[in-house]
Amino acid sequence: MNLFLDKLYQLQPTVTAKRWVFVPYDQLTDGFDSLLDPSIPELGIILVEATERPHFKRYHKQKLALILANQRHFALEQVGKGRSVLYVTAPTYRKALERVIENVGQVEMMEPAERALRKELEPLILTGRLIEHPNRLWLTKPWDFLDAADGRPWRKDRFYRLVRSRYNYLMDADGRPAGGQWSFDSENRKPWNEAPRAPASLVFEPDEITEEVVHFVATKFDHHPGQIDTSRLPATAADAAAIWRRAQKDCLEHFGPYEDAMSTRSPTLFHTLISSVMNLGRLSPQRVLEDVLEMSIPLNSKEGFLRQVLGWREFVRHVHYQSDGFRRLPTYASPVPRDAGGAVNALAAHEPLPPVFWGGAPSGLNCLDRVVEEVVGTGYTHHINRLMVLANWATLLGVTPRELTDWFWCMFIDAYDWVVEPNVLGMGTFATGPLMSTKPYISGSAYIKRMSDYCGDCRFTPGEDCPMTSLYWSFLDRNADPLQSSHRMLMPLASARGRSVAQKERDQRTLNHVRERLRAGLPVTPTPIVEEDRQHAFA
Repeated sequence: MNLFLDKLYQLQPTVTAKRWVFVPYDQLTDGFDSLLDPSIPELGIILVEATERPHFKRYHKQKLALILANQRHFALEQVGKGRSVLYVTAPTYRKALERVIENVGQVEMMEPAERALRKELEPLILTGRLIEHPNRLWLTKPWDFLDAADGRPWRKDRFYRLVRSRYNYLMDADGRPAGGQWSFDSENRKPWNEAPRAPASLVFEPDEITEEVVHFVATKFDHHPGQIDTSRLPATAADAAAIWRRAQKDCLEHFGPYEDAMSTRSPTLFHTLISSVMNLGRLSPQRVLEDVLEMSIPLNSKEGFLRQVLGWREFVRHVHYQSDGFRRLPTYASPVPRDAGGAVNALAAHEPLPPVFWGGAPSGLNCLDRVVEEVVGTGYTHHINRLMVLANWATLLGVTPRELTDWFWCMFIDAYDWVVEPNVLGMGTFATGPLMSTKPYISGSAYIKRMSDYCGDCRFTPGEDCPMTSLYWSFLDRNADPLQSSHRMLMPLASARGRSVAQKERDQRTLNHVRERLRAGLPVTPTPIVEEDRQHAFA
C-alpha cells in the first residue's frame, strides 16, 4: 500500500490529537465524533489493517477489495477534512491497538457490530485501556428487542410493529399504521416481465488508490474465490452517495411490487444495492429511512423498504447479539439440537455443500447455476435468490447449516457475522428451529416458475421432471417429527403423509440421485416423475 501511505503522509506530515477513537472497518461514517458526544476537541481516529483477518475465511475477492478500498479512502477523506488519522498495520486488531495505547494512552471506540471483533478486543476493554461506547449507528435498542420478545420465541413481525410504533415510523396520528396495515407483502409478490423497465447498473471508475487495493487483493489472495469487478466497486463516500441517489431515483418506486421477483434479464431489478455500503457505515440507516419516508412513492414500496431496514436488519442484529451468535439461547426456548462442532442444527442436516456453490461445477439446475454464477462474479444476489434458490436447494438437500452459513459469509460482499448467521441459520435453513422462524422457507419448482424466468432455459420442466419438487416432498417426509410443532406446516405435512409408498420411494431415489451427482461435481440428469406426482406438486 505504498501509494496510499505516501498520499496519507503527504496530506498529514505529523499526527497529533488529544483524544483518540478507534474506528472499525464497518463504522466508516463521518458522524462518529458527534455520535460519541466528545467533550475534548482535537479528536483523532485510528484505523487498522489487520493482516491476519482476511485469512479468517476464504472471502470473495470483491469483498476484500470493497473493505480495504473503503477504509483507505475513508482515511484520506478524513485527513482532507482536517482530522488526524493514525493508520496502523498489524497482524490483529488487538495487537495494533495495544501498540497504539502504549504510545497515546487510553483509546475509545463505539461497540463493534461483529462478535468476532468484540471478543478480540474484550481484554483491552476489561482492563480499561479501551473505552467502549454504544454503537449509535443502530436504529433500535436492546430493550426494544427484549420488550417485543417478552419471554416468547423471537418474531420479526412483533419486533417490527413495536419499533414502528415506539419510534413513530410510518404511523398515522391515531397510532395506527399508515394505510391501515402493517405489511403490504400481499401486494409485493409480482413476477417481473420487463415492465416497468429495470434501471441500468451504476458504473464506478476506480482511482489509483482503488487500483492499488485491487492489485494487492488479486495477488495476495489469488486462491480466494471470485473476481474483482472495479466497475461494481464503490470505494468512496461519493460512491456511496451515488448508490443512494440512484436508488431513490430509479429503484424505490417499483421496489415493493417486484422485491421478490427473480430474473436473468435484470438480476438486481429494483433492489437498491445499498447493503454493502450501509454495512460498512458509509450510509446511515437513519438517513436512508428519513429520505424514504419523505419520498412520493407508493406506500407498498415505502413500507417494504422500511421493513427491510428497520424490521429485518435490526431484528437479526438483536438476535445475534442476544444469543451470542446462537451460542447462548434463552432458557424459555425449546432445546435446539447441535452438530458435533456445537452449531445449531435443528433438523440434523449433514450433507456436504456441493462444489457447484463455489462455481466451476455446473449442477444442470438452471436457477441454481444462474444464481451461483452471479454470486461468484459479483459477490451479490438479492434476498429472494439467497433464500428461495441458494438456501432452498441446500435445505432440501440437507446441507449442513454451518457449512452453508460459512459459504454465505465468504461469498457475499455485505455479509458479516451479525447478519449472515441469523439469516442462514435462523431463516434460510431452519437450523434454530422455531426460535426465530415459524417454518422452514422451502418450496418446490412451482414457486421458482411463478416468480422467475429461470425455468425457461432449464433442461428440467417444473411439475414434470424438475427434481426440486421431489426433494421438497422428501424433505417433509424425513423432517415430519421436528416440524409438527409448526402450525404453518400442518397442511404441507398432511399432504406429504397422503403420498403413496411408491411416490415416497421415488422421492428418495430422486434425492439420492441429485446428492450423488452434485457431490461428484456432475450435472444432475433428468429423473422422470409420473402424472400422479404432478397433481400433488405445489409450493
